[in-house]
Order: sequence, then C-alpha cells, then structure tokens
Amino acid sequence: MSFNILKNSLKKGKVTRELDLTGAALPPEIEKMGEELKKTIHAKFGRSFHIREVDTGSCGACESEIIACSNPLYDIQRFGIDFVASPRHADALLVTGPVSKNMELALKKTYEAMPEPKFVITLGECAKDGGLFKDSYYTCAGVECVLPVILHIPGCPPSPVTIIKSLLLFLNNS
Repeated sequence: MSFNILKNSLKKGKVTRELDLTGAALPPEIEKMGEELKKTIHAKFGRSFHIREVDTGSCGACESEIIACSNPLYDIQRFGIDFVASPRHADALLVTGPVSKNMELALKKTYEAMPEPKFVITLGECAKDGGLFKDSYYTCAGVECVLPVILHIPGCPPSPVTIIKSLLLFLNNS
C-alpha cells in the first residue's frame, strides 16, 4: 500500500502551491480596534472575556465565522477573548441558530449554569428571530423567546470583523 502512495506521489510531482499572502494582513484599523478591545476587557474583567458558544440548530455558517475569529489571521484570543467549554467559566453565552425544540432545554440549562453577571449574545439572523425557520413547527423562533438577550451581532453570517467590532462596542458601552 505505501509503495503505491510513493509511486503516485513521484508520478504526480509537487501538488501543493505557493500562496500570495501580500495584502493578507489585517488592516491597521483592526489592530487598533483589537488593542482597544484588549484594554477594555482588562479594565472591566481584569482577565480575558470568556464566551461559551452554543449552536441551537444553525446551518453552520455562523460557526465558521466564529472559528475564523480564532484563526491566525484574526486571532481574537490575543485581544483577550477566549472561548470556553464550560458555562461555569463563561461571562457570556454566544448563541447561533434558531432555537430548535430539541435544544431549548439545553440552552436554558447552559444559561442557568453560568455565574452572575451573565450576558446572552446572539449571532446571525437565525438567532435573532428564527431567520428562515421562524415559522417552522420545529423551532421556538429566536433566542429572545427563551433567554434575555443583551446584544445581537447582525449578519448572515457576520464576518469576523463585524464580530470583533460588535464585541468592542458592547464592552465599551456596558
């Protein structure tokens, strides 16, 4: 088996390609905004701002953008925002997708497990009002029908820059 792999790789040659990364760096405004976000978080929390993310039935596009926030290009963690696995360690609950009936109880339990003060942030149009699924028999519509929402990040899906800007505005005004 390994002989066939070696033979194929020699036959095909180099299949990777070089990427042109000129202009791939973040604009200076994002760096400036990120530094302001870091200072705000440190002043308000004395440590990182911890977020527990819950997908309540989304298509996955919002999760892709959240993951992009953590990639090396945006690296939201360097600005003081960490995604945590346990709601007991979270300052905020970030919810994506319309609330499906199967996820309603899990979402409530996650919220109840969070320490005070706790914030609920919705991300994307589906989380706001149910999006395309708001009239479905299988959803409870948006997150506001289940939990008190303090911030909504608009978009379908919102870009990482929109997510960072929204969190900065929220933390500066709260």
